[in-house]
Amino acid sequence: MSTSCDLCTLLDGYANKQGLETLLWHSERLSVVAVDDPSYPGFCRVIWNKHVKEMTDLTPGERNYVMEVVWQVELAVREIMQPEKVNVASFGNMTPHVHWHVIPRYRDDAHFPHPSWAAIQRETAPEVLAARRALLPALRDAIIQRLSA
Repeated sequence: MSTSCDLCTLLDGYANKQGLETLLWHSERLSVVAVDDPSYPGFCRVIWNKHVKEMTDLTPGERNYVMEVVWQVELAVREIMQPEKVNVASFGNMTPHVHWHVIPRYRDDAHFPHPSWAAIQRETAPEVLAARRALLPALRDAIIQRLSA
């Protein structure tokens, strides 16, 4: 892995038991992490472990595997976090890893109804965010259960 690559550094940190984001699930090809974003508890990232820039650089079977993991993570997020909407996106121009963002969205989140990178619309109540963070162990369990089946 390359230390100049943010996602390689992140994934290497898991192997060395370091890092801010939490590794939720790992296979030989993919990792699922909980993104450390205080405004978005339940935000997950599905990461191809090796340098592959585009989905079309993967074989059809590998693409299907990535998307099945993304859909299972989305289902777990919907089940446990109970969001108004889930944003699923693949973007990242500086990272040579296929990766997908799975972001639970709520009417009271900081940016709703706009994208999570838009201007802040409001502050979410701290007790609401704390209640959502309290669901994270159940989300981890749900992801593991769905991806181990």
